[in-house]
Amino acid sequence: MLSVLILLPLLGAVFFGFWPADMNGRLCRMVALVFAVMIFLWTIVLVFIFNPGEVNEQFVEFFPWIDSLGLSYALGVDGLSLPLVVLNGLLTGVAVYCSGDSFARPRFYYCLVLLLCAGVMGAFLAQDLLLFFFFYELELIPLYLLIAIWGGGRRGYAATKFLIYTAVSGVLILASFLGMVWLGGSSSFALGGLNTTSLPLGSQLLLLAGVLVGFGIKIPLVPFHTWLPDAHVEASTPISVLLAGVLLKLGTYGLLRFGMFLLPGAWFFLAPWLAGWAVVCVLFGSCCAIAQSDMKKMVAYGSVGHMGYVLLGAAAGTPLSVLGAVVQMISHGLISALLFLLVGVVYEKAGSRDLNVVGGLFNPERGLPVVGSLMVLGVMAGAGVPGMVGFVSEFMVFRGCFEVFPVQCLLSMFGTGLTGVYFLILMNGAFFGRLSAGVSVLPRVFWGDRFPAVILAVLIVFFGVQPGWLVRWCEPTIKAMVNAVYVVGGVFLDGGYGG
Repeated sequence: MLSVLILLPLLGAVFFGFWPADMNGRLCRMVALVFAVMIFLWTIVLVFIFNPGEVNEQFVEFFPWIDSLGLSYALGVDGLSLPLVVLNGLLTGVAVYCSGDSFARPRFYYCLVLLLCAGVMGAFLAQDLLLFFFFYELELIPLYLLIAIWGGGRRGYAATKFLIYTAVSGVLILASFLGMVWLGGSSSFALGGLNTTSLPLGSQLLLLAGVLVGFGIKIPLVPFHTWLPDAHVEASTPISVLLAGVLLKLGTYGLLRFGMFLLPGAWFFLAPWLAGWAVVCVLFGSCCAIAQSDMKKMVAYGSVGHMGYVLLGAAAGTPLSVLGAVVQMISHGLISALLFLLVGVVYEKAGSRDLNVVGGLFNPERGLPVVGSLMVLGVMAGAGVPGMVGFVSEFMVFRGCFEVFPVQCLLSMFGTGLTGVYFLILMNGAFFGRLSAGVSVLPRVFWGDRFPAVILAVLIVFFGVQPGWLVRWCEPTIKAMVNAVYVVGGVFLDGGYGG
């Protein structure tokens, strides 16, 4: 059941690798879209046969791989990973659909996109530390090439910066994984066989430091965030959708799966500091977004701030706050994908993303009124307006952490207000007022260009009005995992916070 989600994109990548060289861009896009749709439909099949009441991994696959290293091919899915798997399938299809037909080396491009999808799927499904690391590193090279070859004018700089940061992230994560196995006395890297929760607090703190910095680079958390705005600005629109919507979630997923749930004693010991770190990320990302004139860079810095809410919910460690952190991953994936898609349409039609150049795009006759309407919905969702999925996730985080960290919670709520400020600047600068003379003649936007944005907008509203359809798949798993973490955390903290 689960290997299909890895083998399908790998099969697609192999198909493009061995197909004759005269395959045109249109045909490449159609074939890639077929593979992407099959991947997404298979994730929907998993959703329908998944049992939400079962808190352990389901559809488990286990095969010994390299016994001498303790490495096994172990896959499984639970309430933490299932929503992210579906999100990856959805946004891969959106990225392929939006990639267009007329660009250089389409076979290589779609081959890399499908390899990227396979790596992310494998990372979310892996139940072995080394297997997770293998897939975590697998997505590095495709994304680097997708930015370096099809990016903007400074694509070489942005791609190299991304590569260096992510390579350092991988080294720290691998070192922590090796330490978990050796210090815990385990004979394999399988998640079920690790003995990390009984390690001394000092050992857990050392291992958690590597996990925090390693995955903090990927999320990214301040001050490890500087690669993200450059990567977004230089990446093409479909790659920005994947980067913000899915790839950043590898960091937050890893922080929960391998930080909080494997090293609970150290996690709760550092929880007040982690909550403070989350506040810094929220406020810093929002303030940087306010200072930008490039629409894409503004949304990129907004992602830094919104990832701070995930860290805040995880730091509080209550069932509701951690559940809110998981829902925040999904809501941010949908909202950021919508915003980057719409910014991409503006750039394609108006020729600029600079708020000092574009303006008045809400003009009903010569502007982009439908794009502007979708942008209003997207920024409202990003600002946490009720009725949107962004409000649901942020409210759950704030409600779950207020009793534990009231000051940090209030400061993060102030960051939500700042989110509304920079989104208001974006809307006022780009869409309201008189149509800018430099963009007075805009090409027509067809419904085919708007289709993926409309789908994302519908999902944002639907899950905002009916959050139970999203929460029900992950709530039992998160509650059981957090309760288990509380029991272990209390041993180290002698009945204090987390006890």
